[in-house]
Amino acid sequence: MSKSMRPVSVAILAMGGEGGGVLADWIVDLAEHEGYPAQTTSVPGVAQRTGATIYYVEFYPHAVDIHDHVHEPVLSLVPMPGDVDVVIASELMEMGRAVQRGLVTSDRTTLIASTHRVYSMTEKTSMSDGRVDPKPFIKQAEGAAKHFVRADFAQIAEQNGSVISAALLGALAGSEVLPFSREQFEAAIRRAGVGVDSSLKAFAAGVETARASYRNDGGAEESTQRNGAAGAKPGALPPAPDAAANPDIVALERRIAGEFPRYVTDVLSRAVRRLADYQDARYAHSYLDKLKPLLAVDGTQDQPSDADTLLSETARHLALWMSYEDTVRVAELKIRATRFTRVRDEVKAQPEQVVHINEFLHPRVDEIADTLPAALGRWLLRPGMLHNLVKRMTSRGRVVRTTSLRGFLMLYGVASLRTIRRRSLRFANEHAEIDAWLARVQGFAATDYALALEIARSQRLVKGYGDTHARGMRNYRKLVAVLPAIARTATPAARLRTLCEAALADEAGEKLDALLDALQKNDLANVRHAADTESRASDLLMASTTR
Repeated sequence: MSKSMRPVSVAILAMGGEGGGVLADWIVDLAEHEGYPAQTTSVPGVAQRTGATIYYVEFYPHAVDIHDHVHEPVLSLVPMPGDVDVVIASELMEMGRAVQRGLVTSDRTTLIASTHRVYSMTEKTSMSDGRVDPKPFIKQAEGAAKHFVRADFAQIAEQNGSVISAALLGALAGSEVLPFSREQFEAAIRRAGVGVDSSLKAFAAGVETARASYRNDGGAEESTQRNGAAGAKPGALPPAPDAAANPDIVALERRIAGEFPRYVTDVLSRAVRRLADYQDARYAHSYLDKLKPLLAVDGTQDQPSDADTLLSETARHLALWMSYEDTVRVAELKIRATRFTRVRDEVKAQPEQVVHINEFLHPRVDEIADTLPAALGRWLLRPGMLHNLVKRMTSRGRVVRTTSLRGFLMLYGVASLRTIRRRSLRFANEHAEIDAWLARVQGFAATDYALALEIARSQRLVKGYGDTHARGMRNYRKLVAVLPAIARTATPAARLRTLCEAALADEAGEKLDALLDALQKNDLANVRHAADTESRASDLLMASTTR
């Protein structure tokens, strides 16, 4: 078939719930309404996140009599590498997969991609910051495509009260790669008869975005992280609730301005808001009290605002550790009004619709004991009848509907234990670890600043709750145990950093254990060598004295 008689091919890579099938149906309806033979197929993929699917559309760009079997075109069921005119990706990783499979070619393919991210399971379950850097994806796509149109089409759709498929259809129309006018695209949306007004608004925004992209030679906005700020530092403090009018927060801000250097005020401002929200203003003041000894090390006013100083790093990690996740915090976050609003927005519920939220809770005996007053919690943890009874009662977990009165009051009761958190077993244990960690940071600050900085950063191992927290604390204590051996190595800061990265590499801790074994063997050999050397020197001294 000659090039002018070749079918037009469109591959759509989308995830479940994003309307990939609707987008494909719009294109097919558009082609058939103009008299062009068209077909669409879908190939479900592995459920990497919410189930990825490739929708493939082909249509013959000339009207053909369906009874003319001689000239009836043969249309493909699947996209072939190097033979696709348009690739539409609903998310950045899906775009990367299309490029990797060879569906995008520089001599033919117009690539339309949304730059937002829906993180994969490997990114979400990573013990450290497992997010993939989006920049290489974008750079590779720029070189692979003939034309590259990119923007956060999910946000565009959300701003216009629609779904991403409508915004992507608008980008397709604005790219002008198909033989249809804007009015014909809009007519296809109207014929579908579902969510017409909002879809047309998102469509119009997509058209303008694509046209702007062509005017700027593809210079559309960079990737937007919808599940977290792009380029955010692992463990960075998120913006806290606005509490500027709160007199307690005002007092904390004044104390920060009067007692701490300017370069760390942003971190401290976020931290005290977070901790006041977590517990109370007095708790936030105690946070500042814990940091004051470091002023003797990093008290200068002329540090750059983005400098990773011991004071700034300790301040960041201390705020994260002091706002540890316990059953009280989890319950409190699950019943906040902002969460109910966010869930309704995410599922796009209408005002008249009822939304039920089921929470799957599985508290262990340890977590229940941690919530109780310290003495009572230790008693519950002792093997015995009560311990076994609670363990049996919580072995299967339970489902709590927080949108019901009973479920809400149940979690409200747990959240109200915030008033006695300072007397709880978990509070005592966490703050004992925090104080010991701060003592180590301050102890090494004068003799090995770089090592003290890495000790401050080692807090990132301790996070989450339940099994995640127990595993992180176990690895952290392993590192604390070998810290004297680490300090005796040639490059202690680099060694501790490597061990922390190993602890975050796998849940089983195999990589960390292997490195710790090697460290302990080397340290033992070094200690023996030093002892032998000292012994020989002592023998020589005694022999010389005797002579």
